[in-house]
Amino acid sequence: MRRIGQFPTRFQTVTLWKSDVATEFRCTGAIHAWFHEKRFLTGLAWDLIAAAALLRPDGKPKSILMLGVAGGTALRTLRQLLPDVALTGIDLDAELIELARREMALDDTKAEIIIADAYAWMKANKRKFDVIIDDLYLAGEDDVFRAEHCDESWLGLVKRSLAPGGVLGLNLVIGPGHRAKQIATRANLAKYFPAIRSLRTEDSMNEVLVAGENVASTAQIAAYESAFADTRDRKFWSKIKLRKLK
Repeated sequence: MRRIGQFPTRFQTVTLWKSDVATEFRCTGAIHAWFHEKRFLTGLAWDLIAAAALLRPDGKPKSILMLGVAGGTALRTLRQLLPDVALTGIDLDAELIELARREMALDDTKAEIIIADAYAWMKANKRKFDVIIDDLYLAGEDDVFRAEHCDESWLGLVKRSLAPGGVLGLNLVIGPGHRAKQIATRANLAKYFPAIRSLRTEDSMNEVLVAGENVASTAQIAAYESAFADTRDRKFWSKIKLRKLK
């Protein structure tokens, strides 16, 4: 890949890298978003986010709310897996969204993109969603950090916006310096949801927690492997591991 340049936004500085077929947004030394002309999966957090949306026990979701869009990597995979689902994305960074439209074909996901602070939007929200994905991270000087604490106030808003039988997928960075947040988030989720599952891959420094009244099994994820034509995508998909926490 070659470095194209830096693009400062109100909230972060994005470094754009490109090859003939792929594009990356890098922030704080990490890949913030990824786009490939023919492939969808990476073995990293975006795969887990997409898999989380499939764990609604009553079958395919009709609506998904994505809190934290960035370059739209997960939205693109969700559209591939669920061609008919209604996708809604909330993001605070309007300049990042415009960059994603220009460099990562964000509009091809056919998602409704709303520029707003997720907490304020959720407080005013009256809609219900089959799946809510919480990927609310911002780039700090040395590392990423969660934009919202997973506390009683936040989880109350999330649960209020879930349709009956819906599930929450919450992305957590779990590398050095993030362990305390991971433990606290697991504990808070356990107060609100009867069922919690953990999604991991071998190479990702992330864990996606899936919570609801009930959460489906690994078999429901495996059933979607045929959605990917590329053998590398299918290999990454087969490596997603689901573990019961509650």
